[in-house]
Amino acid sequence: MEESRFDPKILDKIEQLQLKFKASGQDMLSYLEGLQYADYLTYWDYINLDVLLSLQQPKTSFKDEKIFIIYHQITELYFKLIISEMEQIADKQDIKEEFFINRLERINMYFDQLISSFAVMWKGMEQEQFLKFRMSLLPASGFQSAQYREIELMAADAFNIVALNKRIGPDYHTPTDEIFENLYWQQGAIELATGEKTLSLKNFESKYRKKLMDLIDAYRRKNIWQKYLDVENPSKELTELMKQFDLKANVFWPLAHYKSAVRFLQRDPVDIAATGGTNWQKYLPPRFQKVIFYPELWTEYEREEWGKGWVVKEIFGEE
Repeated sequence: MEESRFDPKILDKIEQLQLKFKASGQDMLSYLEGLQYADYLTYWDYINLDVLLSLQQPKTSFKDEKIFIIYHQITELYFKLIISEMEQIADKQDIKEEFFINRLERINMYFDQLISSFAVMWKGMEQEQFLKFRMSLLPASGFQSAQYREIELMAADAFNIVALNKRIGPDYHTPTDEIFENLYWQQGAIELATGEKTLSLKNFESKYRKKLMDLIDAYRRKNIWQKYLDVENPSKELTELMKQFDLKANVFWPLAHYKSAVRFLQRDPVDIAATGGTNWQKYLPPRFQKVIFYPELWTEYEREEWGKGWVVKEIFGEE
């Protein structure tokens, strides 16, 4: 009897495929025929390389504007990676500490990349070019990154990220619209002269308000802090990762922005305003906002000194 021409491993895979397609009511032969005529996958098609490289569309002829665009696009992709990890934590039923630790390590790794890569902004662009092409970007602003707002709302109880002067009072039962109106970043998008919402904020709310309010509701009981509370006797390792996430998101990342803003926008006697009209001098330094995802994990002294030491050392070069 003639032996089969097929490797037993191939036959085994075919049988598994047949079971898969049968379970879903599909005709496996049709899929195999399609596979026979399909082209081989290429790297450039898989990652949509041509589309990706076409997404940089400067508004001016200044060469360094392309750096500005590409860096912000890279940033948004890292945000997407962080959100993906946070969704896994939030949606995991009966979460185990090992799983939690693994995902937090990834999140912190992505933040490390974001923080260190900000040098692309303040080292990679000529100041003269930036101060000219930025005027063509009005009223767009990095403040309008909805993905970063999603990260904040998925990370912590939303009442922990309201403005500092509004933080006493809100709790788990506070209506969503009240929390939303008092989120700390709303204070950073107020016109300095009039005290009114900037056009940047108005446009942002028009596009994302409902989505972000829905996110507040959806994550009231499954944000990262709530999932941490679900872990029985969390280890020091998990707690330390939570604290590192808090620091990276609320101290090191905003101060990387601040370092860039100081380089490009700080001028005597009057600082240059950000493109969206945001009050960057008061909005970016964490010692003013004191946004802390997990205040329960820090001492009273640490909360009071939030961000101060890092500012002195990194921004002003003092010990």
